[in-house]
Amino acid sequence: MASVLPKSSPIADPIDALLSAHGLCRTAAARLVLGWLLAHPDTSYTHAQLQAALASDSDLLQGVALDRVTLYRLIDRLTQVGLLLCRVDANRVRRYQAMPSSVHAIPHFECQSCHRDSPLSGAFSGALKASANDLERAAQTALEALKALGYQGMSMDFAVRGVCADCATGAPA
Repeated sequence: MASVLPKSSPIADPIDALLSAHGLCRTAAARLVLGWLLAHPDTSYTHAQLQAALASDSDLLQGVALDRVTLYRLIDRLTQVGLLLCRVDANRVRRYQAMPSSVHAIPHFECQSCHRDSPLSGAFSGALKASANDLERAAQTALEALKALGYQGMSMDFAVRGVCADCATGAPA
């Protein structure tokens, strides 16, 4: 009697799994954009910077039609479902970054000179660590209160704006 072995299910591509879990189509363009942003988790991009970064790798775009409008619509959908974090800087420029689902607030420093966006997660130490914990508790309390009132799909942005050390000293970024 021949035994029937269960077919092993292929391991799903994690990007495809994320897109499916959030109700999005697994198009080549969606896989490309989300994959790029997940591969660069500590970098935020404007629409133009993301388009230039993707275009700079000609092997990456092979067979993928990704014009300016398609990219706008795609990053908008990825942001709406919570896969991307969208920040608007002091100059009203939108910047996009991959956001893990477990994160509700990512403290960051935005340089007003070079416009680099640096996460502050490792920057807090000593006495500042306690303040960071207080900030996180306050953010969670605010989000929970809003959720109790029926608000959904929330995230919180905490930005410190100023001039980074490199720009302040004239060092190359």
